[in-house]
Amino acid sequence: MQKTLAEIAELIGGEVVGDKTLVITGVNGLQEAKAGELTFVSNSKYAPIAKETKASAIIISRDMSIPGKTVILTDSPSIAFTEVISLFASSGKSKFKGIHASAVISEDASIGNNVSIGPNVIIEDGVSVGEGCAIYGGVFIGHKTVIGKNCIFYPNVVIMDRSKIGDNVIIHSGTVIGSDGFGYEQVDGKHKKIPQIGIVVIEDDVEIGANVTIDRARFDKTFIGRGTKIDNLVQVAHNVSIGEDCIIISQVGISGSVNIGKNAILAGQVGVVGHLTIGEGAIVTAQSAVMKSIPPFTKALGSPARAYADQMKINACAQRLPSYVKEINELKKQVKELKEQIDNGSKAKNN
Repeated sequence: MQKTLAEIAELIGGEVVGDKTLVITGVNGLQEAKAGELTFVSNSKYAPIAKETKASAIIISRDMSIPGKTVILTDSPSIAFTEVISLFASSGKSKFKGIHASAVISEDASIGNNVSIGPNVIIEDGVSVGEGCAIYGGVFIGHKTVIGKNCIFYPNVVIMDRSKIGDNVIIHSGTVIGSDGFGYEQVDGKHKKIPQIGIVVIEDDVEIGANVTIDRARFDKTFIGRGTKIDNLVQVAHNVSIGEDCIIISQVGISGSVNIGKNAILAGQVGVVGHLTIGEGAIVTAQSAVMKSIPPFTKALGSPARAYADQMKINACAQRLPSYVKEINELKKQVKELKEQIDNGSKAKNN
């Protein structure tokens, strides 16, 4: 694909300063870009680097200038560049069209228009796949699952029985949706499995990274709200409810029946104990262990997680612990010496 700067500026609502007829054939980072490519700068501190870039043109904010460079002025360079990336990048749709001969599709399944189904896909009884979906090789879709429009399932995704998935959902390779929740009761000293008869519901515009596991509910549903984005290697246990537009970053583990409000952020390697609530807009920073519920719009840190400011004070004190120990040992020594002096003085007085 190639576009002129004028065409790109029109797409992103920008203004070209320089040669509008320049032809752009791709996008790249500021230092990696070469002739024919477009890059961006969102912070003036990178202007010196921008002056040295080999890119043919740069997207910048309207209050910046880079002498000697052809630029596109925009209100938000980062957002504008994202739009351009989407223009040049692959749409994510499968390269093949139609249904591969090796796919195994139940006669009882309903497949919408313009659906691409790759090699060795298995689609069981009662499945409904909406129009415009791309299902890559090796995907398994269990019986009575409902899938909305324009979804993309990358190779080896597994969608277990009766899952419900909305429109425009992207699921990356190796992810399993709807496996059994981890539920056991001890009977006579042995672990007896508790049947997990609920489902998983994923709303529109959700994106789920690679090797994520989202367990089906014991009863009712495990729920992922509209627009939520889940990074790679995340575990979501049974009956968890995640609200709209949340961000869940890599290696987070969420125990059963946790309720997460909309717009919450869980950073990498956060662990959450079961049956808690994380409020709307809350932020839990990396490697925190959530042992009790977190109020809305609270920033939490630590293990156990507590209010960010409180934990930072604890961290500051912890850094001074070696000097505190040294001071305490010195004070203990001085106290011992004073006690000996007092004892010796008392003995001399008695004599």
